Amino acid sequence: MDPTVRPLRIPPEMAIYAEKHDIFHLVQTLVRNLMVDKPEDPIQYLINFLKRDSIDVPRIILLGPPASGKRTIAKKLCEHTQAIHVTLSDILNDDKNQDKKQKISKDLWSQLIQQRLSKPDCVRRGWLLEAIPMTQEEALCLQEAGITPDHVVMLEAPDVVLIERSSGKRIDPVTGDIYHVTFMWPESEEVAQRLETPRTMMPADLVAKKLQKYHTEAHALKRTYHSCLKIINADQPHVDVFSQVLNYVRTPRHSASPYIPRILLFGPPGSGKSLQAKLLAQKYGIVDICCSEHLKAVSADENHMGELIKPYLESEQQVPSSIVLRIFTERLSRMDCTTRGWVLHGFPQDVEQAEKLQESNFLPNRVFFLEMTDDIAIERVTLRAVDPVTGEWYHTVYKPAPGPEVQARLWFDPRNSETQLLKRLKEYWSHAVDLQAFYPQAVYINADQDPHTVFESLESRLVG
Repeated sequence: MDPTVRPLRIPPEMAIYAEKHDIFHLVQTLVRNLMVDKPEDPIQYLINFLKRDSIDVPRIILLGPPASGKRTIAKKLCEHTQAIHVTLSDILNDDKNQDKKQKISKDLWSQLIQQRLSKPDCVRRGWLLEAIPMTQEEALCLQEAGITPDHVVMLEAPDVVLIERSSGKRIDPVTGDIYHVTFMWPESEEVAQRLETPRTMMPADLVAKKLQKYHTEAHALKRTYHSCLKIINADQPHVDVFSQVLNYVRTPRHSASPYIPRILLFGPPGSGKSLQAKLLAQKYGIVDICCSEHLKAVSADENHMGELIKPYLESEQQVPSSIVLRIFTERLSRMDCTTRGWVLHGFPQDVEQAEKLQESNFLPNRVFFLEMTDDIAIERVTLRAVDPVTGEWYHTVYKPAPGPEVQARLWFDPRNSETQLLKRLKEYWSHAVDLQAFYPQAVYINADQDPHTVFESLESRLVG
């Protein structure tokens, strides 16, 4: 065969290693941080980055209407996560050349935030942006600058509650902590005595206007950050609010690493392995590999391997395991299986074959056993026949022929006779227990139900 047209083979070890060490996530994180921080020496930056105890540091945005408790939650969250608390007022105070009363441009606003987040403390410990951004336009500016959070929390509460909170707000002049005369009074008497009414206390009508302005932007912000957004009800004790926020930001964000399904389907004859494999392949674009069908396809090829197995198939003898293993390791290492994933059924048939498959580094990440009794298998298999004209399969009970003409020409495969089927069932069960022990992580699915119900059960375990 011309080597330029030979199927490209990818060693299975590559995918196994990449999954084990989460290489995709590692590279993605390195590139993202490199483009956001834009260091003068990228190589040294990456070396220092990889020397950290963890490459995953908090990247949090905390949003919410006035008086929703953002400052209190942000400060407590930073205490627990060690992230750097960043507010717009802090950024403006750091910029000595900026007139605090002058409205800054969009580009300068983005530049100042980017400069703050690229400082060593934010790079090393992560950051929490409080009330940044306030509009969708600002959110898009952050995205353009490469500033993308892993978690966005939006606090919500009824306006009447927020207006009442705003009027009862008190501040500790020593620590800057915010309290409330009704909802959150300090436990320490010393702290309570020094609380002050904020100098920026707003009347109720002004708070209402600010809330209205916030609501006009909130919906657009939700759309912008929908993939990493958590909305939390702030109209509850602040301890409960904080607990929910902390639980969310501690939840690892869904990895963007490609998930390549490698599925083994086991089950007795008639359990529906071929149908379920076909449904999985159709929905998820994975490669459906049926042992018997693939061996037939190989034997039809005029190559060395095809000529080698043809006599076995023609005499209905079992192809030696060593040859079958060579055929399937070649098939599973092709580009389509490596990049799209595969569902294999009909092989391995015993523990020896399973061990050889594992030694070849073809490790399934999902193993399913379709379970049903022999009585059901006999009913399903012995009563089915094929129309030689159309190739359509029928079943005496579940899918009768549409008319006497079709019924008359149906062909019943002698291998599906009850005698032959009982031999195949006996062969399957003689190895099933050992295979189940070999794959302790396997999931067991009741195959004695509607095929689409079986598929839903498979699918829930596949993506769960």
